[in-house]
Amino acid sequence: MARPSNLPTILLPITMNRNNNNGEEEYAKVNWDELGFSLTPTDFMYVMKCSSKEGDEFVDGQLTPYGNIHLSPAAGVLNYGQGLFEGLKAYRREDGGIQVFRAEQNALRMKLGAERLCMPSPSIHQFLHALKLTVLANNRWVPPPGKGALYLRPMLMGSGAVLGLAPAPEYTFLIYASPVGNYHKGRTAMNIYVEDKLHRAIPGGTGGVKSITNYSPVFRAQKEAKAKGFTDVLFLDSVHGKYVEEVAACNIFIVKDNVVSTPAIIDGTILPGVTRKSIIELATNFGYQVEERLVPVEDLLNADEAFCTGTAVTVNPIGTLTYQGQRVEYRTGKGALCHKLYERLAGIQTGFVEDNMGWTLKLN
Repeated sequence: MARPSNLPTILLPITMNRNNNNGEEEYAKVNWDELGFSLTPTDFMYVMKCSSKEGDEFVDGQLTPYGNIHLSPAAGVLNYGQGLFEGLKAYRREDGGIQVFRAEQNALRMKLGAERLCMPSPSIHQFLHALKLTVLANNRWVPPPGKGALYLRPMLMGSGAVLGLAPAPEYTFLIYASPVGNYHKGRTAMNIYVEDKLHRAIPGGTGGVKSITNYSPVFRAQKEAKAKGFTDVLFLDSVHGKYVEEVAACNIFIVKDNVVSTPAIIDGTILPGVTRKSIIELATNFGYQVEERLVPVEDLLNADEAFCTGTAVTVNPIGTLTYQGQRVEYRTGKGALCHKLYERLAGIQTGFVEDNMGWTLKLN
């Protein structure tokens, strides 16, 4: 889809001058060199509501100081899990400007997820407008170039009270932010355990949208895998128990010779990741044959290379994988395709590499 190019000029109800007396950018007091992937509360969040009484249209959103929100114990999100979230990042360029990566894709995915969960959703324009407000209001929390990113978490939830099993009468759209570094410190190669008893998603379910209900079911398998010394866990399909689907919170790719394969998005069990989509396009541009298909676990075990993709991990190599006691090792390092894809993608995201794909949106 085309990216909206004419976002309105936004007048923020806060002071946006973040320069010191020397004209240099004023940053929050954060040790940027030690930044990990954990919550660091920032100054502002964005909140917008709608209700069935108002025709299920979102109106009158605004910035508010970051803090707790008020919810009824009977809120639809608390009782029936009627909620979605997105994840994306804002980066500071070397010229001091800030940009986001393919944000319209997140807006579109939220709309599709909202349809699946019977929720109204912000328009793509409202989503991008709110995103820009949130980023610029938290400008001092955007890390210096090359030091990380401002992670943005848009949320859509049934905030109205409902006792019977039904969609909520009121909805809240919210965006909060936190500065982050690498999800896996130093982008070290992951050691993956293949889970063959528990499953992440079922055909016809909600595995293909970012429903909040998709994530806590992976905790048990993930906890057990980490207790054994693994980095994360990979899930297989729930019907045959032999096709690769997803790592706990990211997509997976394998490389064999000149062919790059990733599980096809069918039956609503695999999330259509924005990073996944981008890697498919970049790998094709690099001259690789890219296949979206059913990936038997045997193909995974025989691959030359494997890696994960996602907003949090970007592109992260898999060093080893263990399935039913069999352990395999994969190619990693600077000669691996994973490294080349990471360098190109991260370069575009941060502004160090020219964006010939039209993927970035400059916010200031």
